[in-house]
Amino acid sequence: MRKIDLGLPTYEESLFSTEEQRQDAKLEKVMKIPIDEIHAFKNHPFHVRQDEEMQKLIDSVHENGILMPVLVRPDKDGNGYEMISGHRRKFALEFNGAKEIDAIVRDLDDDQATIIMVDSNIQRENILPTERGFAYRMKLEAMKHQGKRVDLTCAQVGHKSETNKKSIDLLADDVGESRNQVKRYIRLTYLVKPLRDMVDGIHEDGFTIALNPAYELSFLTTKEQNELVHVIENTLATPSLAQSQEMKRKSQEGILSPDIMMDMLLAEKPNQKEKLSFRMEEINKYFPRSYTPNQKKELIIKLLGEWQKKKEKAQIR
Repeated sequence: MRKIDLGLPTYEESLFSTEEQRQDAKLEKVMKIPIDEIHAFKNHPFHVRQDEEMQKLIDSVHENGILMPVLVRPDKDGNGYEMISGHRRKFALEFNGAKEIDAIVRDLDDDQATIIMVDSNIQRENILPTERGFAYRMKLEAMKHQGKRVDLTCAQVGHKSETNKKSIDLLADDVGESRNQVKRYIRLTYLVKPLRDMVDGIHEDGFTIALNPAYELSFLTTKEQNELVHVIENTLATPSLAQSQEMKRKSQEGILSPDIMMDMLLAEKPNQKEKLSFRMEEINKYFPRSYTPNQKKELIIKLLGEWQKKKEKAQIR
Protein backbone atom coordinates (compact mmCIF):
# COMPACT_ATOMS: atom_id res chain seq x y z
CA MET A 1 0.00 0.00 0.00
CA ARG A 2 1.42 3.37 -1.02
CA LYS A 3 2.16 5.72 1.88
CA ILE A 4 0.83 9.25 1.68
CA ASP A 5 3.18 11.94 3.05
CA LEU A 6 1.05 14.49 4.89
CA GLY A 7 4.11 16.35 6.16
CA LEU A 8 3.43 15.23 9.74
CA PRO A 9 6.27 14.28 12.11
CA THR A 10 7.02 10.60 12.52
CA TYR A 11 6.54 8.83 15.86
CA GLU A 12 10.26 9.06 16.57
CA GLU A 13 10.32 12.78 15.76
CA SER A 14 7.33 13.44 17.99
CA LEU A 15 8.81 11.47 20.85
CA PHE A 16 12.32 12.88 20.86
CA SER A 17 12.03 16.44 19.52
CA THR A 18 9.89 19.55 19.60
CA GLU A 19 8.62 21.27 16.48
CA GLU A 20 11.20 24.05 17.01
CA GLN A 21 14.02 21.49 17.20
CA ARG A 22 12.79 19.78 14.04
CA GLN A 23 12.71 23.09 12.19
CA ASP A 24 16.21 23.89 13.45
CA ALA A 25 17.43 20.51 12.27
CA LYS A 26 16.09 21.22 8.79
CA LEU A 27 17.80 24.60 8.76
CA GLU A 28 21.07 23.11 9.99
CA LYS A 29 21.53 20.72 7.08
CA VAL A 30 24.95 20.82 5.47
CA MET A 31 24.88 22.43 2.03
CA LYS A 32 27.37 22.71 -0.81
CA ILE A 33 28.00 26.41 -1.38
CA PRO A 34 30.24 28.00 -4.04
CA ILE A 35 33.27 29.43 -2.25
CA ASP A 36 33.12 32.66 -4.24
CA GLU A 37 29.67 33.36 -2.76
CA ILE A 38 31.11 33.58 0.78
CA HIS A 39 32.81 36.75 2.04
CA ALA A 40 34.72 37.29 5.27
CA PHE A 41 33.04 38.40 8.47
CA LYS A 42 32.98 42.21 8.71
CA ASN A 43 36.00 43.46 10.70
CA HIS A 44 37.12 39.88 11.30
CA PRO A 45 39.85 40.24 13.96
CA PHE A 46 41.69 36.97 13.27
CA HIS A 47 44.08 37.21 10.33
CA VAL A 48 44.47 34.23 8.03
CA ARG A 49 48.25 33.82 7.83
CA GLN A 50 50.04 31.47 5.46
CA ASP A 51 52.37 30.13 8.14
CA GLU A 52 53.48 26.65 9.22
CA GLU A 53 50.17 26.02 10.99
CA MET A 54 48.25 26.94 7.84
CA GLN A 55 50.47 24.71 5.71
CA LYS A 56 49.55 21.76 7.94
CA LEU A 57 45.86 22.57 7.47
CA ILE A 58 46.32 22.85 3.70
CA ASP A 59 48.00 19.43 3.62
CA SER A 60 45.25 17.93 5.80
CA VAL A 61 42.50 19.36 3.60
CA HIS A 62 44.29 18.04 0.52
CA GLU A 63 44.28 14.53 2.00
CA ASN A 64 40.94 14.46 3.82
CA GLY A 65 38.89 17.49 2.84
CA ILE A 66 37.36 19.54 5.66
CA LEU A 67 36.14 17.40 8.55
CA MET A 68 33.72 20.01 9.88
CA PRO A 69 31.47 22.25 7.76
CA VAL A 70 31.89 25.99 8.03
CA LEU A 71 29.16 28.19 9.51
CA VAL A 72 27.74 31.05 7.43
CA ARG A 73 24.74 33.34 7.51
CA PRO A 74 22.83 34.88 4.60
CA ASP A 75 24.22 38.29 3.69
CA LYS A 76 21.85 41.05 4.79
CA ASP A 77 22.14 42.76 1.40
CA GLY A 78 21.51 39.56 -0.52
CA ASN A 79 25.14 39.23 -1.68
CA GLY A 80 25.74 35.55 -0.98
CA TYR A 81 26.84 34.56 2.52
CA GLU A 82 28.95 35.94 5.36
CA MET A 83 31.46 33.60 7.01
CA ILE A 84 30.95 33.16 10.75
CA SER A 85 33.31 30.29 11.51
CA GLY A 86 35.69 28.69 9.01
CA HIS A 87 37.86 31.40 7.42
CA ARG A 88 40.99 29.23 7.62
CA ARG A 89 39.24 26.12 6.28
CA LYS A 90 37.93 28.19 3.36
CA PHE A 91 41.45 29.46 2.63
CA ALA A 92 42.86 25.92 2.72
CA LEU A 93 40.17 24.64 0.34
CA GLU A 94 40.73 27.54 -2.06
CA PHE A 95 44.48 26.90 -1.97
CA ASN A 96 43.76 23.30 -3.02
CA GLY A 97 41.64 24.49 -5.94
CA ALA A 98 38.19 23.65 -4.54
CA LYS A 99 35.20 25.59 -5.85
CA GLU A 100 32.61 24.53 -3.26
CA ILE A 101 32.57 24.11 0.51
CA ASP A 102 30.38 22.21 2.98
CA ALA A 103 28.51 24.80 5.02
CA ILE A 104 25.75 25.19 7.58
CA VAL A 105 23.57 28.22 6.90
CA ARG A 106 22.17 29.83 10.05
CA ASP A 107 20.07 32.97 10.36
CA LEU A 108 21.83 35.06 13.04
CA ASP A 109 21.65 38.68 14.10
CA ASP A 110 24.85 40.73 14.32
CA ASP A 111 25.40 40.15 18.05
CA GLN A 112 24.82 36.39 17.86
CA ALA A 113 27.12 36.14 14.84
CA THR A 114 29.87 38.15 16.55
CA ILE A 115 29.81 36.05 19.72
CA ILE A 116 29.91 32.76 17.80
CA MET A 117 32.70 34.07 15.55
CA VAL A 118 34.85 35.05 18.54
CA ASP A 119 34.12 31.92 20.57
CA SER A 120 34.99 29.62 17.66
CA ASN A 121 38.43 31.22 17.23
CA ILE A 122 39.58 32.52 20.61
CA GLN A 123 40.84 29.17 21.95
CA ARG A 124 43.20 28.64 19.00
CA GLU A 125 46.92 28.65 19.60
CA ASN A 126 49.14 31.39 18.18
CA ILE A 127 46.57 34.17 18.42
CA LEU A 128 48.33 37.54 18.35
CA PRO A 129 47.77 39.92 21.30
CA THR A 130 46.00 42.56 19.21
CA GLU A 131 43.81 39.91 17.54
CA ARG A 132 42.73 38.89 21.04
CA GLY A 133 42.12 42.56 21.88
CA PHE A 134 39.88 43.20 18.87
CA ALA A 135 38.02 39.93 19.50
CA TYR A 136 37.38 40.81 23.15
CA ARG A 137 36.22 44.29 22.17
CA MET A 138 33.80 42.98 19.54
CA LYS A 139 32.36 40.34 21.86
CA LEU A 140 32.02 42.84 24.71
CA GLU A 141 30.01 45.23 22.52
CA ALA A 142 27.76 42.36 21.38
CA MET A 143 27.23 41.23 24.99
CA LYS A 144 26.33 44.79 26.00
CA HIS A 145 23.70 44.94 23.26
CA GLN A 146 22.26 41.61 24.33
CA GLY A 147 22.34 42.72 27.97
CA LYS A 148 20.29 45.80 27.18
CA ARG A 149 17.66 43.64 25.50
CA VAL A 150 17.62 41.23 28.47
CA ASP A 151 17.35 44.10 30.97
CA LEU A 152 14.43 45.58 29.02
CA THR A 153 12.61 42.25 28.90
CA CYS A 154 13.17 41.67 32.62
CA ALA A 155 11.83 45.11 33.47
CA GLN A 156 8.70 44.51 31.41
CA VAL A 157 7.84 41.27 33.22
CA GLY A 158 8.75 42.66 36.63
CA HIS A 159 11.89 40.74 37.64
CA LYS A 160 15.64 41.15 37.58
CA SER A 161 18.07 39.24 35.41
CA GLU A 162 19.68 36.14 36.86
CA THR A 163 22.99 37.91 37.35
CA ASN A 164 23.96 41.47 38.16
CA LYS A 165 27.41 41.01 36.69
CA LYS A 166 28.58 43.57 34.18
CA SER A 167 29.33 42.48 30.61
CA ILE A 168 33.08 42.89 31.16
CA ASP A 169 32.94 40.44 34.09
CA LEU A 170 30.90 37.92 32.09
CA LEU A 171 33.39 38.21 29.24
CA ALA A 172 36.30 37.66 31.61
CA ASP A 173 34.60 34.53 32.95
CA ASP A 174 33.95 33.26 29.40
CA VAL A 175 37.55 33.63 28.25
CA GLY A 176 39.23 32.64 31.52
CA GLU A 177 41.01 35.96 32.05
CA SER A 178 40.88 38.52 34.85
CA ARG A 179 38.79 41.64 34.31
CA ASN A 180 41.94 43.80 34.24
CA GLN A 181 43.68 41.55 31.72
CA VAL A 182 40.69 41.74 29.39
CA LYS A 183 40.82 45.54 29.68
CA ARG A 184 44.55 45.53 28.85
CA TYR A 185 43.96 43.51 25.70
CA ILE A 186 41.08 45.74 24.60
CA ARG A 187 43.22 48.87 25.04
CA LEU A 188 45.61 47.47 22.40
CA THR A 189 42.95 48.22 19.80
CA TYR A 190 43.50 51.95 20.42
CA LEU A 191 47.12 51.78 19.24
CA VAL A 192 48.18 52.86 15.75
CA LYS A 193 49.10 49.96 13.48
CA PRO A 194 52.94 50.21 13.72
CA LEU A 195 52.68 50.02 17.53
CA ARG A 196 50.22 47.11 17.27
CA ASP A 197 52.72 45.32 15.04
CA MET A 198 55.40 45.83 17.70
CA VAL A 199 53.12 44.28 20.33
CA ASP A 200 52.42 41.32 18.01
CA GLY A 201 56.11 40.83 17.22
CA ILE A 202 55.56 41.29 13.48
CA HIS A 203 56.97 44.80 12.95
CA GLU A 204 59.03 44.95 9.76
CA ASP A 205 62.08 46.30 11.62
CA GLY A 206 61.80 43.84 14.48
CA PHE A 207 60.83 46.31 17.24
CA THR A 208 58.82 44.77 20.09
CA ILE A 209 56.74 46.20 22.94
CA ALA A 210 55.35 44.16 25.84
CA LEU A 211 51.68 44.17 26.82
CA ASN A 212 51.92 46.38 29.92
CA PRO A 213 53.90 49.24 28.30
CA ALA A 214 51.58 49.00 25.28
CA TYR A 215 48.56 49.40 27.56
CA GLU A 216 49.99 52.69 28.89
CA LEU A 217 50.88 53.93 25.39
CA SER A 218 47.32 53.31 24.20
CA PHE A 219 46.24 56.43 26.14
CA LEU A 220 48.45 58.68 23.99
CA THR A 221 46.71 60.60 21.22
CA THR A 222 46.95 59.25 17.67
CA LYS A 223 49.31 62.12 16.78
CA GLU A 224 51.55 61.34 19.76
CA GLN A 225 51.59 57.63 18.93
CA ASN A 226 52.67 58.31 15.34
CA GLU A 227 55.40 60.64 16.64
CA LEU A 228 56.54 57.89 19.00
CA VAL A 229 56.85 55.46 16.09
CA HIS A 230 59.27 57.86 14.36
CA VAL A 231 61.25 58.32 17.58
CA ILE A 232 61.54 54.54 18.01
CA GLU A 233 62.80 54.18 14.44
CA ASN A 234 65.38 56.93 14.97
CA THR A 235 66.64 55.78 18.37
CA LEU A 236 66.31 52.02 17.71
CA ALA A 237 64.79 51.74 21.20
CA THR A 238 61.32 51.05 22.61
CA PRO A 239 59.93 52.45 25.87
CA SER A 240 60.00 50.50 29.13
CA LEU A 241 56.94 50.26 31.38
CA ALA A 242 58.15 53.18 33.52
CA GLN A 243 58.86 55.30 30.44
CA SER A 244 55.46 54.44 28.96
CA GLN A 245 53.73 55.47 32.19
CA GLU A 246 55.67 58.75 32.18
CA MET A 247 54.68 59.39 28.54
CA LYS A 248 51.04 58.77 29.44
CA ARG A 249 51.29 61.26 32.34
CA LYS A 250 52.91 63.96 30.19
CA SER A 251 50.32 63.36 27.46
CA GLN A 252 47.50 63.90 29.93
CA GLU A 253 49.22 67.12 31.04
CA GLY A 254 49.49 68.21 27.40
CA ILE A 255 53.29 68.54 27.42
CA LEU A 256 54.43 65.36 25.61
CA SER A 257 56.57 66.12 22.54
CA PRO A 258 58.88 64.17 20.19
CA ASP A 259 61.90 65.77 21.90
CA ILE A 260 60.77 64.53 25.31
CA MET A 261 60.15 61.06 23.87
CA MET A 262 63.61 61.00 22.33
CA ASP A 263 65.29 62.11 25.58
CA MET A 264 63.47 59.31 27.39
CA LEU A 265 64.41 56.57 24.93
CA LEU A 266 68.04 57.68 24.72
CA ALA A 267 68.36 57.60 28.52
CA GLU A 268 70.00 54.45 29.83
CA LYS A 269 67.45 52.15 31.41
CA PRO A 270 68.10 50.36 34.73
CA ASN A 271 69.88 47.03 34.17
CA GLN A 272 70.09 47.87 30.48
CA LYS A 273 72.29 45.48 28.53
CA GLU A 274 74.20 46.28 25.39
CA LYS A 275 72.20 45.49 22.24
CA LEU A 276 73.13 44.74 18.65
CA SER A 277 70.69 46.47 16.30
CA PHE A 278 70.24 46.47 12.55
CA ARG A 279 67.39 47.19 10.17
CA MET A 280 65.40 44.28 8.78
CA GLU A 281 65.91 45.34 5.15
CA GLU A 282 69.58 44.44 5.59
CA ILE A 283 68.75 40.76 6.10
CA ASN A 284 65.28 40.31 4.55
CA LYS A 285 66.76 38.99 1.31
CA TYR A 286 68.02 35.91 3.15
CA PHE A 287 64.56 34.79 4.36
CA PRO A 288 61.28 33.64 2.78
CA ARG A 289 58.81 36.53 2.52
CA SER A 290 56.36 34.75 4.83
CA TYR A 291 58.82 34.72 7.79
CA THR A 292 57.89 36.92 10.76
CA PRO A 293 60.61 38.86 12.67
CA ASN A 294 60.43 36.28 15.47
CA GLN A 295 60.96 33.42 13.01
CA LYS A 296 63.95 35.24 11.55
CA LYS A 297 65.38 35.79 15.02
CA GLU A 298 64.95 32.11 15.94
CA LEU A 299 66.64 30.98 12.72
CA ILE A 300 69.58 33.37 13.22
CA ILE A 301 70.11 32.07 16.77
CA LYS A 302 69.88 28.46 15.54
CA LEU A 303 72.42 29.06 12.76
CA LEU A 304 74.77 30.85 15.18
CA GLY A 305 74.53 27.84 17.50
CA GLU A 306 75.42 25.47 14.67
CA TRP A 307 78.32 27.75 13.66
CA GLN A 308 79.63 27.73 17.25
CA LYS A 309 79.53 23.92 17.38
CA LYS A 310 81.49 23.67 14.10
CA LYS A 311 84.00 26.18 15.44
CA GLU A 312 84.47 24.16 18.65
CA LYS A 313 84.99 20.92 16.68
CA ALA A 314 87.58 22.61 14.48
CA GLN A 315 89.50 23.78 17.57
CA ILE A 316 89.54 20.23 19.00
CA ARG A 317 91.14 18.90 15.81
